[in-house]
Amino acid sequence: MTRFEILDELVEKGNGYLQTSQVLENGISKPTLAEYVSKRSMERVAHGVYLTEDGWKDELYILHLTNSRIIFSHETALYLHGLMEREPKVTSVTVRAGYNASHLRKKDIRVYYVKPEDEELGVLDIQTNFGNTVRTYDMERTICDIIRNKDAMDIQVFQYAMKEYMSSTHKNLNHLMTYAKELRIESAVRTYTEVML
Repeated sequence: MTRFEILDELVEKGNGYLQTSQVLENGISKPTLAEYVSKRSMERVAHGVYLTEDGWKDELYILHLTNSRIIFSHETALYLHGLMEREPKVTSVTVRAGYNASHLRKKDIRVYYVKPEDEELGVLDIQTNFGNTVRTYDMERTICDIIRNKDAMDIQVFQYAMKEYMSSTHKNLNHLMTYAKELRIESAVRTYTEVML
C-alpha cells in the first residue's frame, strides 16, 4: 500500500477529514502530507485538520477535533438531541474548571466550567447532522444544565426544550433525578418536572 493509498483510506474513514496527528501516527511525514493535500485539493479548515473538496464543513466536528477536552452542552446539546427548534446562534461547551479556554472565547464560543467530578457525568458520543461523531451530554444532563442556567437562557428555548423532553419517548426520569442529586439541584429539577408531568 502506498503512502497516498494509506491517506486515501484515512480520509475515507474520516468522512472527508484528515488530521496531521493521524498522518504522523501512520509513519507518514509532513512533507508527504503537504504534497497529498495539494494534489487532492484539500482545504485546511483548522490547525492540523484538512477537508476534501467535496466534504461538508461541519463546524461542531472541526471544533471537537481541535479541542478534545470540550463537551458540547446547554443549547448546543439541546440542538444535537433535537430539543431545539433551530440551530443556536452561539456554540456552548463545557470544560473542566481550570482549563484555559481563552482561545474558545475569542471565537465567541460560550464556555461553562464544571468541577472535575461532574465533568464526565452523562457524557456520550452523538452524530452531528453531517454524520460526524462528537462528545456531548445526554438529554438528562442537558436538562439539568439548562435548569441550572435558566436565568441566562431565552425563555422560549427553555420552555420548548422542557416540553419536548417531557413528551419524548426516550426520556429517563430516573437518570434525570440521579443527575440532579449529583449536581445538587434536585429541588429545582423536581419543581420543573412536576409542573410538566
